[in-house]
Amino acid sequence: MTPALDTALNAADGALRTLFAKPQASRTCPTVAEQRTELSTQEKALSGALMRVNHVGEVCAQALYAAQAVTTRDPALRRHFLAASREEGDHLAWTRERLDELGARPSLLNPLWYAGAFGIGLLAGRLGDRVSLGFVVETERQVEAHLASHLERLPEGDHDSRAIVAQMKDDEARHAQDAQNAGALAMPAPVQGLMKAAARLMTTTAHYL
Repeated sequence: MTPALDTALNAADGALRTLFAKPQASRTCPTVAEQRTELSTQEKALSGALMRVNHVGEVCAQALYAAQAVTTRDPALRRHFLAASREEGDHLAWTRERLDELGARPSLLNPLWYAGAFGIGLLAGRLGDRVSLGFVVETERQVEAHLASHLERLPEGDHDSRAIVAQMKDDEARHAQDAQNAGALAMPAPVQGLMKAAARLMTTTAHYL
């Protein structure tokens, strides 16, 4: 098997696992054992919509890190991307499990989100490792801010969802710092603006679909 074919098959396998297999977390899902979550119908619907958006974010994270791991020629950086991807895989599993508990469904457009994020990751990777790392920094910082806003919007009584989002927020901040320490190149303001606009479109759509 040629390296190119092996890479393509691994990428396809990762996409299928993310989109269609039940994700398995390597870490225990964060919960608040002494506080029981009791939600009204309206609160449950809101939590379900917000956690669906967060699940979409983790689908995209799997695609981005997979694409960036494929494009880098630096073995150490590839290991960096794959390690971050594994932690994002925990987030994927936690958010999917919480969706099931809330009786909510994942986004119907997850294949589209994955394909788009994978393409963006490939483009960032092709522009060089420092650009690829810079893209990680900006992405993770925007995700961290997005998760902070969800902590404000989630029902106060939804202790389980809030614990998951809080842990995700901490992990995303660490991923951004790790990428910064690895030599990330700062993204220009217009690129940051485009990334924010694309994220806004995705999160608004995923809230309902």
